[in-house]
Amino acid sequence: MVTEACKKNHITVNGMVAKPSKEVFPTDKITFRKDQITQIITVLDIPENRVGAKLVDIYRRNDTPAEVYQHLELLKLSKEHYRKNGTGRPTKKDRRDIDEFGNEIHHDDKDDLNSNPEVSG
Repeated sequence: MVTEACKKNHITVNGMVAKPSKEVFPTDKITFRKDQITQIITVLDIPENRVGAKLVDIYRRNDTPAEVYQHLELLKLSKEHYRKNGTGRPTKKDRRDIDEFGNEIHHDDKDDLNSNPEVSG
């Protein structure tokens, strides 16, 4: 999986595109995209031998800004609000209701522009 991402130039080390055989050192910053988030990982140390998944956090620090995770949560909530999971495609009635709602908003915007003397100036 990581090898494919490297071959597609999706992973950078210190701002440079990384190849699968790229050697990393402590203080290197690794940037990659996962789950619609650009993750930034700083290498703290290199283990002498392979380690289990639970011990990996000892050797790295996640420098991804917290705002990115908040934005992802907002995206998930907005998708759930629009259409619940498992409901499938909108029916004809749903589609008409969505179009009607959009037309109401469009007409309200025109009314606001006509009633505002600064805009019609």
